[in-house]
Amino acid sequence: MIRSMTGFSSATGSLPPYSWAWELRAVNGKGQDIRLRVPDWIDGLEAGLRAKLAGATARGNITLSLRLSREDQAGAVRVNPSQLASVLDALSVIETAAMDAGLSLAPCRATDVAALRGVLEQSNEEEDTAPLMGALMVQADEVIADFDRMRRSEGTALEKVLQAQLSEIEALRVQAAEIISDRAEALGDTLKRNLARVMENAEHADADRVAQELALIAVKTDITEEIDRLHAHVEAARSLLAEGGPVGRKLDFLMQEFNREANTLCSKAQYAELTRCGLALKAVIDQMREQVQNVE
Repeated sequence: MIRSMTGFSSATGSLPPYSWAWELRAVNGKGQDIRLRVPDWIDGLEAGLRAKLAGATARGNITLSLRLSREDQAGAVRVNPSQLASVLDALSVIETAAMDAGLSLAPCRATDVAALRGVLEQSNEEEDTAPLMGALMVQADEVIADFDRMRRSEGTALEKVLQAQLSEIEALRVQAAEIISDRAEALGDTLKRNLARVMENAEHADADRVAQELALIAVKTDITEEIDRLHAHVEAARSLLAEGGPVGRKLDFLMQEFNREANTLCSKAQYAELTRCGLALKAVIDQMREQVQNVE
């Protein structure tokens, strides 16, 4: 089974306090170009994802994005025990001094103490990212599998189109082979008429040289090899499609050979019906070449 180079998949997931969203897409490319947009603070994430994608694809411009968010971005708040002790000692000293001076102070509330600088602080404890990494890598497999299913599905549809185009090329090839006999008779008549005119105006013409020129014309207009090679190319393309896997490069090269034979056939045609057949071949081959650009 062949695969298309184009594909898309997406997914969402969460592992409190984190949540995330995946997006994986690919378009045509001559080689394998993998681009990752993922958080760089999770150890091993980018390398692990790149390895998975490299193993699942052979060609194409592939982009994987991961948007990760955390609910408690501000971090946890905790009491700084040493700072709290210092603040309480200072408050005690202040209260004692006020009493000695005969002053009465309002009662101090806990919120007043907490509002003092340094009593409360954000927790900056280093977090273990291994559980998050494990959850992300498991879901990455699912995202890639969904992406691959889409590429396989498109590849199946693409193969049907290519097989139909190969059948059309083969039909035109057979038609060209059948036209050869009619063309041979028409060319023969034309050559006889031209030869008769030459001989009438050339009293001392070399018969052997004339025969050589006629033989050379026959060789130059012979398209038997082109017809045979077209058939061989059709069989080779069908074998590649049956083989499956990343055969896009080979098919692309084969399309160049198809086009070369069609061009040569047209240049040698010298017969209206054969020219029309050659032009029809070129049109189908060009359509097939465009489809082949999508094959991995």
